[in-house]
Amino acid sequence: MKILHFLMLLITPFACFAQQKVFNITDYGAKADGMTNNTISIQKAIDNASAQGGGTVYVPAGKFLTAAISLKSNVTLNLAKNAVLLGSAKRIDYGEGHAAPLIAANNLQHIAITGKGTIDGNGEELLKDLFAMLKAGKLRDSLWQKQNPWGQTQPEEPNRPKLIHFSNCTDVQIKGVTMKNGLVWVQDYTKCRDLVIDSIKVESNTYWNNDGIDLVDCQNVKLTNSFFNADDDGICLKSSDRNSCCENIYVANCTTRSSASGIKFGTASRGGFKKITIKNVKIYDTYRSAIALECVDGGVMEDIDISNINAVNTGNAIFIRLGHRNKDTVVSRINGIRISNVTVDVPKGKPDKGYPMEGPLVKGNHNTFPSSIAGLPGHPVKNVTLENIKIVYHGDASKAVANVSLDSLTKIPENPRDYPEFSMFGELPAWGFYARHAEGVTFKNVTLSCLGNDFRAAGVFDDVDRLTINGLKIPQVKSLPVVVFNGVSKSSVKGIQIPGTSKNKIVKR
Repeated sequence: MKILHFLMLLITPFACFAQQKVFNITDYGAKADGMTNNTISIQKAIDNASAQGGGTVYVPAGKFLTAAISLKSNVTLNLAKNAVLLGSAKRIDYGEGHAAPLIAANNLQHIAITGKGTIDGNGEELLKDLFAMLKAGKLRDSLWQKQNPWGQTQPEEPNRPKLIHFSNCTDVQIKGVTMKNGLVWVQDYTKCRDLVIDSIKVESNTYWNNDGIDLVDCQNVKLTNSFFNADDDGICLKSSDRNSCCENIYVANCTTRSSASGIKFGTASRGGFKKITIKNVKIYDTYRSAIALECVDGGVMEDIDISNINAVNTGNAIFIRLGHRNKDTVVSRINGIRISNVTVDVPKGKPDKGYPMEGPLVKGNHNTFPSSIAGLPGHPVKNVTLENIKIVYHGDASKAVANVSLDSLTKIPENPRDYPEFSMFGELPAWGFYARHAEGVTFKNVTLSCLGNDFRAAGVFDDVDRLTINGLKIPQVKSLPVVVFNGVSKSSVKGIQIPGTSKNKIVKR
């Protein structure tokens, strides 16, 4: 497998670092008082290490204030236990235009950030200075005076510095460190190859757009044993280049909490996502979807394997969306998704209530949203297998809140250009699962439970070609019909377990 091959290749370049010289930043004048700006001292240590063929730049215990710094090839930045790289609280220290990241790397090879220390973006203090500069007219920003969905003002993302931004780098290791208090994406890896991220901790509840990690058009990535607590998406894969993609990515043994989605592909999806494996992930207190797979910008999503996901107190289980929000004529494609061994507990109330930056309330009246697979007319989501899935819904539903009758399926909006999320179609006629414009959908041993009262069908399958159900258990019958097939062709159905004897439990239209 390619992932094992590139890991073997990483052993040689990094093994030699242990024998290379160590460059302690205090030897270059850095002071651990949390007030002195140590940017020049830290950058000198990095530059000297690079000039001598590489080495380890060591940050000892203590709080070292710094503005933007840049890594160099063959250099490891090592943070000792109780070491803190504290980002400057002065916005001007990150440049006058788009904010530079706290730690940058571009077109480099054999670089690493390691150790048990912390990278602290100092977000709250930095935000105060950012707003002061905006009010003084010293920065350009078209959004900061407009209210966001929370009713507050929010500067544009380019005016907020990321903690880490690596682009076009090869042979990268990020191990052991803690990252916190960012103002936007905490760590952005764009078009990086042979990337290993292990045993990191991310606490990013400071502000909005604060994804735990973003892999953008990266290849050969291993992300393991890490923790993410994010205001925005937890583990997020994106594709911004039509001629590139996220490919050969392995994620395992992680925990994530999010005021958006726990695991997300997209929203940016111009090139696509190929050969992605994600397994053994715990998700909790997450506002939107546990698993959100979105291809809406003309990209391709294929060969996706997600397994062993345990999500509790999460607003939605699975959301798969093929859309067309790009302005050209290239339509996205989704073909080949397997999701297995997943349990999701969907609460009655707001899953992220009480967190510093909660997800915005969904506009309009609605009942609990089901999991969904949604393509477009003539462009179906193809070959999706859901196996060993258990979803429990605790909420109630009322026709007085919202109601889409089974005779009004054609009135459910397509919204091809809308931002993709589980609530994008408004009220849906199912409480458990809704599938529309799909081809080759397989359910194997799927259980949908509703512990509250709900007047809707458990499942609605609309315009689905080649639907295979081999084991579908619905323990609580809330209303009839329980399952609805509308425009379903070439179906194979067996092993459905629904209490009662009514002939109207499954309706085909």
